[in-house]
Amino acid sequence: MAVDIGQMAPDFELPASNGELIKLSDFQGKNVVLYFYPKDMTPGCTTEACDFRDHHESFAGLNTVIIGVSPDPLNRHEKFIEKYDLPFLLVADEENKAAEAYGVWKLKKNFGKEYMGIERSTFVIDREGKIVKEWRKVKVKGHVEEALQFIKENLA
Repeated sequence: MAVDIGQMAPDFELPASNGELIKLSDFQGKNVVLYFYPKDMTPGCTTEACDFRDHHESFAGLNTVIIGVSPDPLNRHEKFIEKYDLPFLLVADEENKAAEAYGVWKLKKNFGKEYMGIERSTFVIDREGKIVKEWRKVKVKGHVEEALQFIKENLA
């Protein structure tokens, strides 16, 4: 399954790092940056999370919530948050339901091996719950700044 710009963002209910089950629809009235990443504590994912951390206040000032999603369990998310002082929610999508709903659970190839995994992707969802921008196969360098700029220009 895949999602398209202009459609309502698929809702989900998953355990979050704040100890609660959260639904995407809980955040209506705010913009949401929903970013999917492969694995806590890996170099690219750490860089991306720290970039979101470093720009967190700028996003918050634009009525925007950041939510990170990976297949990692909550206890791993908690260690990741603690180690890097991450000020936003991380969601445990252990059964890949959200990843499948957003079309980011893909066949990947690495060193000749094929496996299923997250294709690093980011979605911007507006206050009404509509997808207004997507980035797939994200390259980490400069990505967070690009997402922030999009929100400033289109949703502020």
